[in-house]
Parts: sequence; structure tokens; C-alpha cells
Amino acid sequence: MSEAKEDVVLVLQGGGALGSYQAGVFEVLSQVYHEPSWVAGISIGAINSAIIVGNAPQHRVERLRQFWDQVSSAMTLPVVFPDAPFRALVHQGSATQGALFGVPGFFAPRIPPAPWQPRGTPGAISFYDTSPLELTLERLVDFDRINDGPARLSVGAVNVRTGNFQYFDSQLLKRAGKRLGARHIMASGALPPGFAPVEIDGEYWWDGGLVSNTPLQHVLDQPCQERRVIFQVDLFAARGDLPASLQDVGEREKDIRFSSRTRLNTTHQADRHRLATAARRLFAKLPPELHDDPDARLLSAHAGCDAPMDIVHLIYRSKHAEGPSKDYEFSRPTMLEHWESGRADMAQTLAHPHWTGRDRKHPGMQVFDLVGDSPNVHKC
Repeated sequence: MSEAKEDVVLVLQGGGALGSYQAGVFEVLSQVYHEPSWVAGISIGAINSAIIVGNAPQHRVERLRQFWDQVSSAMTLPVVFPDAPFRALVHQGSATQGALFGVPGFFAPRIPPAPWQPRGTPGAISFYDTSPLELTLERLVDFDRINDGPARLSVGAVNVRTGNFQYFDSQLLKRAGKRLGARHIMASGALPPGFAPVEIDGEYWWDGGLVSNTPLQHVLDQPCQERRVIFQVDLFAARGDLPASLQDVGEREKDIRFSSRTRLNTTHQADRHRLATAARRLFAKLPPELHDDPDARLLSAHAGCDAPMDIVHLIYRSKHAEGPSKDYEFSRPTMLEHWESGRADMAQTLAHPHWTGRDRKHPGMQVFDLVGDSPNVHKC
């Protein structure tokens, strides 16, 4: 069981069809941490996040299963892969099927296609219609629970007109008298040119992954009082092998483009964490007459979270050559494989001696990457 004074946060990266890995991770995680205080996501991570926060704990895995069963229902027959080349062909065939005919409960091809749509309409600037996703979200997600329930939800999107990145945060929206809805989730996953931008309050939004494919920084920037335990679940690995074919090049390029580079980011965050702690200590030492000094207030307000934190990093790693279409290959066998991989990685992490025996009193930041043969713990 989790410690009573741990603030548990789940951070979910974007990655399309790979997102069932996150569902598998959550299934195992939820057996230990029944009620995360905060879930943040980008793109498919935003959809998974909304399903988690928008349901009671006992229904979350069931709703995730319903979503992933639906989007993988177009190709449900078990497939036997006798060798890697044949498997690659099956993957590509499934991805092509989704590209041509859409994905049930998610998106459908526009008819007529974009070049024949009236200029300036959503159909003219996207290949697919995502109205099926809106119906799916309304069926599987209780948005009243998201806006009024105990857990916080944050999803990221980018403003098409300004290029600025923004988080739609249930807690911050509530303070402003607004509510988070299905369109905020759709905006976070509106990746062009496949999907049209989503209009919210007169502005149009695209997939947050265009700017940042992980909400980790948003979580780290928010103030906190208790020890924060962050489970970051990534779908693209920053590290990988040198490509041996053009297909490998496509897959590797996509991994690099959408990876979170968590190790680099956490190193920078560790420096910020130390500066934030020092700033707060310095503020406490100031005489009362300097507490209202503009420079002192600025440092205090932007210190971020200086509470101790543990970051657990889980990354989906392909067990075979999936190719550059892996994020839009929605077949049932592949979905189940990703889900089971997430379950196995989370179980291995939670059972690892480095995690079970972690220093719960460490005053700074600890980063855990415990899957595979080379477990790593970095303390700052």
C-alpha cells in the first residue's frame, strides 16, 4: 500500500495505438495506488487519463478495457506470427486498414476527401472525422466526476493561431468558473493533418504532442506540500539502435521526435528543485520588511515544487520490429500485447528491491527506471 503522505501522480505520454501499454501499467498500479491525486496526459495519454479520472476506482480498468476493445475491434482474429518479416507485413496491413477505413469509436475517413472539401472547413484541413471519439468519451467518461471529484486532470494542447502550448487543468478551470469537457480531451489528441483542430471558446487547438509529448514539466512546475510520487509512462524511447533499413529509419525518427527525454529533463529539474529549495529557505530568512519586495515575491511564486519527489519512469520498448506505423496499428492482437507488456513492466517495477526499499526520507529527487536488465536509480 502507498504511504499516507504521498501525493501520487500519473503522467501519460502521447503515442496513439501504443496507449494500451499505459492501460496495462495502470491496471497493476491501481492495485497498490487506488486513488491517484492527479493524472495528466497528452493525446492518447489524455484519453486514458480522462477515462481514469472520470470513473470510480472500481470501474476504471473496466472502462479502459471497453475503450481499447472498441478501437481494436476492426481486426479481432488471433494472428500467428511465424517470423519477423511476416509479422511486419501483418502489422503494416492492419495499419493500412485503419488508415483507409478508420478506427471504430475513434475516427472515420472524410468523404469526400480533404481536397474536395470546401476551403476553410474542418474537412478541408484533415483526413478524418473524430466525432466518433466524442461519442465514445461521453459514453465512457463521467465529466461531472472529473470536474467535481477528488482527482485532478490535466491535458495539453497547442493553439493553432498563436502556437502557444496550454494545459486544460480541471483544478485551474474550476477556479476560473469553467469546466473540462470532451472537447478538451479531443483537442489534446487532434494531431494534424489527420485530425482537424478542435474549437474551444473561440480558439482552435491541435495535439499537444506538437510542442511537448509529456505533461511531466507541468506537474513539476506546480507547487506541492507532500512528497510527490510520479509515475511517468512513455510510449516512445529516446534511446535505440542504429537503423538497418528505411523502415527502421521511420520508426527511429518517430521515437526520437516524440520521446520525452526524461533522463535529461529530470537532470534539469533536479537543478531547479535545488534552486527552489534554496529560494524558499532564503525567503524564510528574510526580515519581515523584505517579504513584500517584488524580487522576493517573484522568486517565491516561481519556485515550483520543492517537496521531495520520486519519479518512476516506464517506457514501452518494442519487443520486435513494429515499424513507423506502430502508433496507428490498432489490431486486437497488438493491443493485447501492448497491454500485457505494460502489466509486466509495472509489476516488475513495483516488486523491484530498489523500489520496495527506496529511501522514503530522501530530501531531494529520486528517479527510478527499473525495467530490464540494467535497473537504474538516480538521486539528486
